[in-house]
Amino acid sequence: MFSKKPGESSPNAPDAAAAPLPLKSGPQREATPVMPARKPVMRPEVVRSARDYSHGSAGARDDHAYRGYSGEGKKLIVGRDIALSGQISSCEKLVVEGRVEANISQCREIEVAESGTFKGEAEIEVAEISGSFEGALVARELLMVRAQGRVTGSVRYGRLEVERGGQINGDVQVYSAKASNDAADADGE
Repeated sequence: MFSKKPGESSPNAPDAAAAPLPLKSGPQREATPVMPARKPVMRPEVVRSARDYSHGSAGARDDHAYRGYSGEGKKLIVGRDIALSGQISSCEKLVVEGRVEANISQCREIEVAESGTFKGEAEIEVAEISGSFEGALVARELLMVRAQGRVTGSVRYGRLEVERGGQINGDVQVYSAKASNDAADADGE
């Protein structure tokens, strides 16, 4: 039905008469030298985040502020370039990336980012300080001071972790629930 005329070539078929294209002539590139294999770099152990510790010794809580808590619905984040002043209560976690001057009560955790500054009083379960904290801090369960973190003032802690470069200045003592209750009883008399 369809036939080719002698001397015609199909547009899709390679032309037998077509010669291969010549390669470019010019200076030849030298082979790239092979880089020697790098030695593995020794890195320090990766430090866990505070939330990895938070369900340790205080798994079952008697405090009414923590009953019925589910998820991260009670999280307060103070972003960069934001300043907050006042009283903060009943939040599960406070994240400070800006500046906060406040007293914290009935909260579980505080995280001060590298860009954050906190001034005031905080009595909580877990504190992770990467920025600056000034005032009275009671971390009943764990206080973690990261490499860029600075804590100044009265400090009480259940367990303490300080990365190389982290700083704590002031009155620093291990937290004791008994000593805390005795002090509260003395104030009540």
